[in-house]
Amino acid sequence: MDFISLVGIALGLAMDALAVSITNGATVRKVTPKFSLKLALSFGLFQAVMPMLGWLVGKAGESFISTVDHWVAFILLSYLGIRMMVESAKEPEERNAGQKQNDISFKTLMTLSVATSIDALATGIILPSAVGARTGAAMALSVGIIGAVTFFLCLAGVYIGKNFGKLLTSKAELFGGVVLTGIGIKIFVEHMFFS
Repeated sequence: MDFISLVGIALGLAMDALAVSITNGATVRKVTPKFSLKLALSFGLFQAVMPMLGWLVGKAGESFISTVDHWVAFILLSYLGIRMMVESAKEPEERNAGQKQNDISFKTLMTLSVATSIDALATGIILPSAVGARTGAAMALSVGIIGAVTFFLCLAGVYIGKNFGKLLTSKAELFGGVVLTGIGIKIFVEHMFFS
């Protein structure tokens, strides 16, 4: 198995999740170990599960997945990003009324996890030939490495965002919304014009 290619693929797939982790670290008022572990575990798990699902779907579903994956990521990330930008324009009292300030909702976490890992679904189809993972055991090891790389990068990303967020506390949510929307647009443009 080609571990250098596998690590390269894992790093490439993890970049969107890393950016979202940094954004969440910057926008959540109090970053706790529970919060950072929950975010990193969710992103790592989805980055591991999606390529495995893609592999199971196989070549039969490749054309369908590649025609919709960028649309799904674009819509989900843009929705969340625009919502964050709208929230950032509200008065602090209005923005925080009735919301948990130190956590992320399950719905938002799942949406972010799917949106940042949707490209991994299509990657799962080509992963066996790209890294030489021809057996089920080799594929399981491959997706395990992808999940682990994502987990550790996202765990670090939350704390990077926490420290960055202290510098721009009042604008962190606006910045986070811009970043999420930008990632959605980037995924869309790459798939539409460069694949």
